[in-house]
Amino acid sequence: MKGQFWKWRMHGGAVTMAREFNNLTWRPDLILTTDMLDLSTFLALTKSKSHGIPTAIYFHENQISYPWSPNDRDIAQKRDTHYGFINFASALSADQVFFNSEFHMDSFLDALPRFLRKFPDYRELDSVDMIRNNSRILHLGMDLQQFDNHRIDHGEAPLILWNHRWEYDKNPDDFFSVLERVKEYGYDFKLAVMGENFSQYPDIFVDAHKSFKNQIVQWGYTDSFTDYAKWLWKADILPVTSNQEFFGASVMEAMYCDTWPILPNRLTYPELLPPEQHKDHLYSDNQDLFNKITWAIENYEKIKSTHFHPIAKPFDWETMAPMYDNAMEQV
Repeated sequence: MKGQFWKWRMHGGAVTMAREFNNLTWRPDLILTTDMLDLSTFLALTKSKSHGIPTAIYFHENQISYPWSPNDRDIAQKRDTHYGFINFASALSADQVFFNSEFHMDSFLDALPRFLRKFPDYRELDSVDMIRNNSRILHLGMDLQQFDNHRIDHGEAPLILWNHRWEYDKNPDDFFSVLERVKEYGYDFKLAVMGENFSQYPDIFVDAHKSFKNQIVQWGYTDSFTDYAKWLWKADILPVTSNQEFFGASVMEAMYCDTWPILPNRLTYPELLPPEQHKDHLYSDNQDLFNKITWAIENYEKIKSTHFHPIAKPFDWETMAPMYDNAMEQV
């Protein structure tokens, strides 16, 4: 099913997938689903065929500890709890619950009791421990080696990269406001802004397109993987301002291509970097972010010769595939 209408997918996707499952002419050894499927509804609608088949759910994200956009209509209409409840019921229905990071697992399980206490009675708080006992971390596997064939040299001026979705939770406001200060202080840099941009995206991108017209060398999503990979190899500095990140696939791709990361000291980022890298690459506030960006520009030759490839490489499928195989066998 297409990656669109996420709320309708969480409601109706299980009905469609159940119909397709019931039409299968073979019986799988394992049912592995993502957090976007209402697993409890799926299992109810397929019970004659799915009975006895082990089930696992992989949480890429969740709707309980995920920061909703303040402009979302469901917030005003008090309907936003339902999607979190689908995640809760699905996790309770699965034999095994996988999370893509330790931060994600902890934030979801820690938020569940508060979430359940919103309801008037029979809050089933003991069910949180049931989910916790069935949970484990399975980091994202990524096809990183595909970047190897597109390696190119860095440019003459430092190139700052944005390679995330153009969405509220990625906090583009702070990204562009800090870069505005960097520009006002007279620092020379180029800017490549990529990532998926949908029909609606934050207004700050419109303003930034005008404000940074002299720095921009790439603007908008590129359909070509070759182009995307070349920009990542060419990029020098990756300042990240996200308000939410349960793993950080785009960050890991950039690090695989030796881009210098400047990441917030929160969310999943401290988990992705070795402790000895925290001082240089994790920032505490916007002033610290500004300081680290300007230091990187001033020390351009040093950052160009520093390699982050070894940090990202373990997430390549070459290493992760056997771990996934083992995890599925255990289910």
